[in-house]
Amino acid sequence: MLTIGQLAATAGVTVRTVRHYHHVGLLPEPERDASGYRRYRAQAAVDLIRIRTLADAGVPLARIDALLHAQPSEFASAMADIDAELEQRIEQLSEYRRRIARLDSGESLVLPPEIVAILRRMRDLGIGELRVRLERDAWILLRALDPGAVAQRVRDKNALFDDPETTRLILAADRAVDWDPADPRLDGLIDELDAWTAAHERPGAPAGDRHLISARISEASPAWRRVVEALNHRADRRRAARPG
Repeated sequence: MLTIGQLAATAGVTVRTVRHYHHVGLLPEPERDASGYRRYRAQAAVDLIRIRTLADAGVPLARIDALLHAQPSEFASAMADIDAELEQRIEQLSEYRRRIARLDSGESLVLPPEIVAILRRMRDLGIGELRVRLERDAWILLRALDPGAVAQRVRDKNALFDDPETTRLILAADRAVDWDPADPRLDGLIDELDAWTAAHERPGAPAGDRHLISARISEASPAWRRVVEALNHRADRRRAARPG
């Protein structure tokens, strides 16, 4: 006769596992003896080893009880079904591994190559990873909200990075990410960015995804939040001042 600890050690499992098998009905729990202990017969050890072996082989616990009492032909058929299920699962996992291997920082999964190339170009220019991730999210939003605008936006974005002055401003804004919102250097940066915006904005252009993108940038950095709010305020004043 075995104690629960001896039974667990015989089968190479923990006492907690034995109790779990009791709970789910796989292994009968013996009554307590006169001294108040539960004692297990040798058959319980055999059954526990069979349960552990099936579980280690990937057989779901819900199917083990039927297998323990199955006839040889039934057992063989059930094992063939389980093997086919495991093979299908292996194929799924292999496909997941192939997809992961194709990922470029997780971007290729959801974005086309021309946009991934823009993100790579930003990294090559020295733009920080936080700003690159925000750019990635902006493209994801754009493709969801206005997929027809993606091709033109790709051309526009590459044109921006072709311009040294625009690239300088982008890098300057990127370096400000950790500045205190009260840092006086932000005043000059805001003035420069506002002048660039005023020179490049197109009156009447739809807001599109810009509000969502601005919100994402504002969430990322208190300094950037101040810049975005200031630029939006100045842009609103310019729009209000236009005739009509």
